[in-house]
Amino acid sequence: MTKVLVTYFSSTGNTKSLAEAVAEGVRSVEGVTCELKTVPHTTNDDWLAADGIIVGSPTYFGQMAGRVKQMFDVTAQVYGKLEGKVGGAFTTSGGAGCGHETAIMSILTAMLVAGMVVRGTTEGPHFGPFAVGQPNDDALQAAREMGARVAGLTKKLFP
Repeated sequence: MTKVLVTYFSSTGNTKSLAEAVAEGVRSVEGVTCELKTVPHTTNDDWLAADGIIVGSPTYFGQMAGRVKQMFDVTAQVYGKLEGKVGGAFTTSGGAGCGHETAIMSILTAMLVAGMVVRGTTEGPHFGPFAVGQPNDDALQAAREMGARVAGLTKKLFP
């Protein structure tokens, strides 16, 4: 069965709320299982066991949070073994213009360097779902849709 890991770091609960919506979207795709874990509890074995990985982070200075970056740094131990896995990202920020798009791009850049496949969308938000403060209904819906998109592609590549 196809497996997607949703891992996130949340300090206020906003990123956790988006992560739960992303996981809901993943689970809506028949034949795909979803594991939802916090970054501190995510190991390289979790990355290796998953066919798709979606990472969520608060926006810190226009980048992913340091704890999320540390998780990526640890994946250097399995460098080359993540190639071809499907990736996606989402973020939250404290205000408009705080760098949520660049934070998502920092996560996607790390995934691309690891050889992962990232699926975009012509519908917004293009890089991945985000919320300014507590996620509203639109942000939660975008998160569910992205979860389903990533799960659908992952299932096609890893039936």
